[in-house]
Amino acid sequence: MSDDPPRRVPRLLAPLGAPGWRRTALLRRAGAGLLTVLALALALAPQARGTPVVVAASDLAAGSTLAADALVVREWPRELVPAGAVPAVADAAGRVLVGAARAGEPLTDARLTGDSALPGDAAAVPVRLADPDVAPLLVAGRRVDVVTLGERAGEPLVLASDAEVVTVLPGPLVLVAMPRGLATRVAAAALSDQVAVTLR
Repeated sequence: MSDDPPRRVPRLLAPLGAPGWRRTALLRRAGAGLLTVLALALALAPQARGTPVVVAASDLAAGSTLAADALVVREWPRELVPAGAVPAVADAAGRVLVGAARAGEPLTDARLTGDSALPGDAAAVPVRLADPDVAPLLVAGRRVDVVTLGERAGEPLVLASDAEVVTVLPGPLVLVAMPRGLATRVAAAALSDQVAVTLR
């Protein structure tokens, strides 16, 4: 029976019996090689994907009806995803944004209202009510007239008739849908005049 196999083990272990500096160098090389292999394995391993979240592609104003090209999906770390985050563009497109959003800001269900797009000739306008006590009387879908004072004191001026309440926000701020041609007029009046709504 050959003595070769028993001799091989001592030969393999011989470097470990070398002087201290040689043994240290060998162990360092072995450690470096192991770290290289581990780094390569980590680099090749599939990376954990984030959670898809819909964000604003650019700054969006309150009352905007969201078009698909105004939105983009980004992957967020799971632990940073806000509650109610919208996962797909299709879930937000056509809905109305109830508050302004900055570019890159994630959209949540609480920031959106409406199940579908406003009619093609309609726009949503945020109106700050002169009488905050009216706000509790308003609900989504309620029809109202938007009024302000005319040029002469005490003279009412109807800015928009039969407008639809989209949502009521703190402030109290009411998001109202109306024909696009009237929306600009109402928005301009709301900047300088007190605006109220009457219930239909």
